[in-house]
Amino acid sequence: MSELSGYDVCIVSDGKPGHLNQSMGLVEALQRKNANLAYQVVEPSTPLALLGFLIRCLWKKPIAGPRLVIAAGHRTHLTLLVYGWAWRAKTVLLMKPSLPVGLFDLSIIPQHDQPPARSDVIETLGVLNRMQPGEKRVNQALVLLGGPSKHFEWDNDTVNSQLRVWLEKNNDKVWTIATSRRTPKSWLSSFQSELKSLPETLKVVPHEDTDSDWLKEELQRAAACVVSEDSVSMIYEALSAGCGVGLIQLKPLGDSRVVEGVNKLKVSGQVKMLDACPTLSELSCTLREADRCAQKIMEKGWL
Repeated sequence: MSELSGYDVCIVSDGKPGHLNQSMGLVEALQRKNANLAYQVVEPSTPLALLGFLIRCLWKKPIAGPRLVIAAGHRTHLTLLVYGWAWRAKTVLLMKPSLPVGLFDLSIIPQHDQPPARSDVIETLGVLNRMQPGEKRVNQALVLLGGPSKHFEWDNDTVNSQLRVWLEKNNDKVWTIATSRRTPKSWLSSFQSELKSLPETLKVVPHEDTDSDWLKEELQRAAACVVSEDSVSMIYEALSAGCGVGLIQLKPLGDSRVVEGVNKLKVSGQVKMLDACPTLSELSCTLREADRCAQKIMEKGWL
């Protein structure tokens, strides 16, 4: 891994977009505090490859490498620890670990995963993400739809009846509705039946027609965002982008930690419900969890 000697930060990525999004959110927040920080993304190594790497390290002087190693995902744990030891780097894990938490220098764990109260743990509202507020357009609004999940029951009629009321109550806005990989194929036809005459200002964007930057750009511009409550990551992304966030309520499938986390957002008033707040506006207080975590890392003097 000598090719990483010129970098400040190494991200160990298992290839899952959601995990990389978390790591990039933290790295970009660190770069907002120090624009000269350089990073590189690597894949997890196999146990055999890591063993060979350790043997080489034992026979040589300590290897110069990044000062900070960041990872998310269970498959990254071992690589994170080995690289941290070999480079004398600090290790930051963005999840509740499957190994003892004390093995890592810092664990950043979402509140809904019930993190332990420790000095080497930071509890966050949701997982970290890359979202930042942009220049808001007060008349622009976004709908982000999920689909069936293990935490919430999806029903086209339930979704569409709430969606119709949001649209009617906020008819001064230009609405964009975005589907996801989980949105049922049957949803669009049922929605078109529900709203027999769709406003000219409303458009539906299938997830197949978007690229990796589409959501970030749309959330930065949107003053308001309505999210189906199964889409937990998108709820926190919308809050981080400074949108006024409303929820399309779904029937929970039990009392999971994810359901409890969404309920806490409702109770705190950080998200709005249709019956309590039929209109939406830009948030006065934006969620900045990535920046908060980056600040704590900088205060530790690790970078």
